[in-house]
Amino acid sequence: MDSITERMFKLEDEAYKKFQSGLIPSIDSERVIGVRTPELRKLAKEISKSPLCERFLKELPHKYFEENQLHAFIISGMKDYDECIGALSLFLPYVDNWATCDQMSPKIFKKYRKNLLGKIKIWILSEEEYTVRFGIKMLMDHFLDEDFDKEYLDLVADIRSDKYYINMMIAWYFATALAKQYDDALPYIEKRRLEAWTHNKAIQKSVESYRISDEKKEYLKSLKVKSRL
Repeated sequence: MDSITERMFKLEDEAYKKFQSGLIPSIDSERVIGVRTPELRKLAKEISKSPLCERFLKELPHKYFEENQLHAFIISGMKDYDECIGALSLFLPYVDNWATCDQMSPKIFKKYRKNLLGKIKIWILSEEEYTVRFGIKMLMDHFLDEDFDKEYLDLVADIRSDKYYINMMIAWYFATALAKQYDDALPYIEKRRLEAWTHNKAIQKSVESYRISDEKKEYLKSLKVKSRL
């Protein structure tokens, strides 16, 4: 949508464009405008109250990385659960990078966890790389504390993929699970329920965490396996 895109180009920061392009190698640098995140969040709040919003959300796929970021931030701010899920269903197949995936975190989900769990179980079975990653992240963000159940660990451990960004998120999930639910998560590492590369990456992330004791870190390091990757 030209008017919105033109506004983003007015916020272009060439130095930030180079920095941002280096962080998201899956995106062609020509598709990066170079708009800082606070500016995009501010624009998302403004656009969400405008008649332009509905049209923008339907104009998929977007050309620029920042358009996807803006889309993600608009969805994250939606106050109606059903509207949010509907918008996600349309947008997730077009998410093409880890940054847009990970920064899309709808606040309304905190009030609808029971409804959300069913959607997560569908997302993690998707053929789309970033839909799976998003599902795992939502399970990590919303179901590792008071709403935790050991069966959720199985949902993630059973995922098998050759996609880098899915496996990285599996590792991140288990590193977080070890920090928050150590006794329940540890057997998945001890019994090598994850693929070798993901197993080792989960341990690496755990060892880097300040939330895990030095004693536990030493034990986790002893559980590393040889990886073919």
